[in-house]
Amino acid sequence: MSVYIDTQSRLHHDQQQNLAVSCPHCQVLSHITPLAVPQYDQLVTFRPKQVGIVFRCDSCNAPVFLKFNAKMYAASRVELSSTFVELERAKEKFSFTYLPEDAELLFKEALACYSAVCFNAFGSMCRRTAQVVFAELGNSGKLKLFDELNEIRDLGEIDAETFNTVRTVIFGSDNDAQPSLPEINPYVAGVLLEVMKDLLYQAYVRKGRLQQAMMVRRFFFEETHPDLAALSKNSA
Repeated sequence: MSVYIDTQSRLHHDQQQNLAVSCPHCQVLSHITPLAVPQYDQLVTFRPKQVGIVFRCDSCNAPVFLKFNAKMYAASRVELSSTFVELERAKEKFSFTYLPEDAELLFKEALACYSAVCFNAFGSMCRRTAQVVFAELGNSGKLKLFDELNEIRDLGEIDAETFNTVRTVIFGSDNDAQPSLPEINPYVAGVLLEVMKDLLYQAYVRKGRLQQAMMVRRFFFEETHPDLAALSKNSA
């Protein structure tokens, strides 16, 4: 894949028509268009190792900042790496409605760390979130979530090394003589994120939504069939 800036300071990208990111502003997976490209003369003069380019989100017109590594300074072009770093990332979404207040606070901070590409900090906040959840659910709830984690491994076909890291982050104990967390790389962080979302969903969100739905069903039943509702209460 060829990515370069020519002598007229124009960006050329083989996949430009298909270049899309999750916009950090509108949260939409959108095509982006180059808006501000560094001047070729300035690049050749200073030869930075990394080059920043401002794009426009085609969905909301907000600026999107990407950073490319400079591969080579040639006579008529500055060649860039085909991969890039998003300086702003779209915030991860999660339904916090049914989470306990302490777990909500900690997991929000965990998501903020993930969006900031602070993956080791993200792992630490996931550990703290898990500890609060286990304390609230008790040992039986913790065992259920451990079983759920094993099911996630099978469903997601998570490799052994990644799974062991995720399990250590979530179920490890800071009461050990030498408490430590394994280093979290971007892939492991992504898997850990999805695992935490699923565990919290199973522990709180699914139950909360189901109970709310049942309450609504009960309300409409009592409104439309008061006699049957009264008999049901009496028999209970």
